[in-house]
Amino acid sequence: MKDKKDIKVLVGLSGGVDSAIACYLLKKEGYQVTGGFMRNWDAIANGDFLGNPTLNESQCPQEKDYEDACKVAEILGIELLRADFVKEYWDEVFTYFLEEYKKGRTPNPDIFCNKYIKFDKFLKFAKDNGFDYIATGHYAKRVDVNENYVEMHKSFDQNKDQTYFLSQVSQSQLQTCLFPLGDIDKTEVRRLAHELNLNIADKKDSTGVCFIGERNFKEFLNNYLPSKPGDIVDIVTNEVVGHHDGVLYYTLGQRRGLGIGGLKGKTPISWFVVSKDVYKNILYVAQGDENEYLNSDRAIIRMVNWTYKEKPSGDLHVGCKFRYRQKDLGVTLRFIKDDEVELIFDEPYKAITPGQAAVFYLDEVCLGGGIIDEVYYKGVRKN
Repeated sequence: MKDKKDIKVLVGLSGGVDSAIACYLLKKEGYQVTGGFMRNWDAIANGDFLGNPTLNESQCPQEKDYEDACKVAEILGIELLRADFVKEYWDEVFTYFLEEYKKGRTPNPDIFCNKYIKFDKFLKFAKDNGFDYIATGHYAKRVDVNENYVEMHKSFDQNKDQTYFLSQVSQSQLQTCLFPLGDIDKTEVRRLAHELNLNIADKKDSTGVCFIGERNFKEFLNNYLPSKPGDIVDIVTNEVVGHHDGVLYYTLGQRRGLGIGGLKGKTPISWFVVSKDVYKNILYVAQGDENEYLNSDRAIIRMVNWTYKEKPSGDLHVGCKFRYRQKDLGVTLRFIKDDEVELIFDEPYKAITPGQAAVFYLDEVCLGGGIIDEVYYKGVRKN
């Protein structure tokens, strides 16, 4: 690697505190740092005001983020470039997001935003402009094993670790990226931001859909996939116990927002979504979080991205996250195709949701991940 003072790094500067401190830390280490703001969503053109009553044309959330990023760049004394990937985001991330929902699945667009936008289009933009590396404010750790192989490890701040969202980033993409926040925690990030008198020191962390932000989710999704009300059915008795706004808006294991309660002859125990029939427009529920309808013991994972050494030729016992911030669950992994694996669970697990990511770990090392496609329990496919 060249001397740091000769290495040009383009940092994805979003207008948030994490990316701001990523810029600061790299500059402090001696790198040539430039900020890069990505514009990936056009709220006006995409007509999504219905999904956010506070949104108006004079102050789109991304324009406010851009103003914040400009101020951070000014305070840190770095240049800020702006790149527009609105079309690419729509074509490669949001279209996938909608198609998955149409199938009744629950996608995670943040993972594909990283794969196709931040670590692909943004990386190409950086290379075209003469940068050696990109960097982001993700909580993940880069470990250089040798000059041709990089591992991605969980971050020091386990509560903020974001390797789950980076599970589709390839080995070649990892080799071009730096993660400055890998060895510090969020409290230190906030402290540094205050010490530097950054305008965004207390800015709320971004939530919601990647680059789209917080929305009333049902109203937002209704702009693109109009609601189709139907019945909520008790999977045990086949009785209609309520009515839904559209099966596409619910996810397996969901408990809140079902509007079921006070039913005559039913014990006052919480109801959970256990299945969806998109074609018949039926949402199936069962009572209690111990009901076996939530269970599964095997899954087929497709679109697998593997970044850890060679793919195993036989069975490999690993930890697996089926959702963000979930503890690692024991599974036995076996490749059945080049980009497809079968997972056998150590014990039945609940609410394993098609469309979500399954991310694999050996202790602190993230091996990669894929998309949950088929889910089974006691030999019977559940979806």
